[in-house]
Amino acid sequence: MRRLVLLLLTVFGSVALEAQPQPSVVFIMTDDVGYGDLGSHGAPDIRTPVLDRLASQGARFTDFYSNGTTCSPTRAGLITGRYQQRYGIEVPLPSSDPTGRVGLAATDHSLPLLLRQAGYATALIGKWHLGLGDDKTPRKHGYDYFFGFKTGYIDYYTHNSGAGKPDLWLNDELKPEDGYMTDLITRHAVDYIRDHAAKPFYLSVHYSAAHWPYQVPDKPSVAIRNAAHLQPHDPAAGTRAEYAAMLERADHGIGEILQALDAAGIADNTLVIFTNDNGGEWLSRNAPLFHRKWSVWEGGIRVPAIMRWPGTIPAGQVTPQVGISMDFTATILALTKARTPAGYTPEGIDLLPIVSGRTAPVERTLFWRNTSARAVRSGDLKLVVDGQSSFIFNVRADAGERNDLTNTSQSDARRLRALLDAWVAEVDAEKKIRAPEPDRQ
Repeated sequence: MRRLVLLLLTVFGSVALEAQPQPSVVFIMTDDVGYGDLGSHGAPDIRTPVLDRLASQGARFTDFYSNGTTCSPTRAGLITGRYQQRYGIEVPLPSSDPTGRVGLAATDHSLPLLLRQAGYATALIGKWHLGLGDDKTPRKHGYDYFFGFKTGYIDYYTHNSGAGKPDLWLNDELKPEDGYMTDLITRHAVDYIRDHAAKPFYLSVHYSAAHWPYQVPDKPSVAIRNAAHLQPHDPAAGTRAEYAAMLERADHGIGEILQALDAAGIADNTLVIFTNDNGGEWLSRNAPLFHRKWSVWEGGIRVPAIMRWPGTIPAGQVTPQVGISMDFTATILALTKARTPAGYTPEGIDLLPIVSGRTAPVERTLFWRNTSARAVRSGDLKLVVDGQSSFIFNVRADAGERNDLTNTSQSDARRLRALLDAWVAEVDAEKKIRAPEPDRQ
């Protein structure tokens, strides 16, 4: 009798496990936000209660990196799951492309495509910035639904691109809609969750905040004032207070998205990921890191990152695990059991076993390159090659990169430089398309 009971428990337990619906994934990315701009990262003048609470409910990374130093490169690394240099995406794509040839060509291993093939509904709401041609749209890459803009930045009120053209889309059609861009992104994300809660979905929410133009919420009369990429010395440049208001509005919007998961009853079966696309701009706070966006120094590539999945990821973690944007790709593919095509191997790692406590943190070797510099981090040591100079830092102990170790670490310099040179040769050999011309986004 006891054997029969155990057998029935095993059978029905297995059936219940199989009946458990596939988890959904909500991936949230902000734009040009500094490492030190969140309350959980010590921001003294910006209120981010939603993101701070999200961090307390899951795992917050201290040593997480973006794939690139600017917008398009990181987004290419995320959607392909591999170093974006392999696809020739190393600079922000231009705001105008009459040829339609510039951008990331559609592949058979795009993250949303693989998830769609695994039975997931897929959506991108917000910023695209991976190509303007008809064959490079979000839908060509596997998103069932797209609402947002295709270029690198947009007027928050008129929704015109940097080239002055309308750039607000619903799927493949221009769709004018009144409203502040951050609020529109939030509204469409909330609606999507409500409409798709009955089955597994992958929702990418790519806020434009707090990328310039620095236009605050609820003040459309000043919409044109900061339309250009103004620098600190320009008379009409934005202010830290304006930047803070923009980020706080995004934080509020993220709160509405999380509430939508609660209202739909799926919060406990949804992995929520938050991160940023690169280091912060000049109005941001990257402390305690050095430098900012466009650089391979820590301030240009180390970003906030949070993962929450109640019941799977223990709450209140601060993890030292080194990570990079394309790790989220590998994590999502593993979680959803999506099949990958022959010959495709994600270059990131699955982070869930680590943040769930099943395995210990692992040592990583990661690489970066932009048009003027390159870097490698292996373990706690990082080599920066900037112009004609090389520097070595222990970025675990010296996140601000102030204590250059090259005068005592020549053997490490040789070892790390060999790793970096080998990586450069490999990705350049595999480059898929010619890198686009730089565009200061």
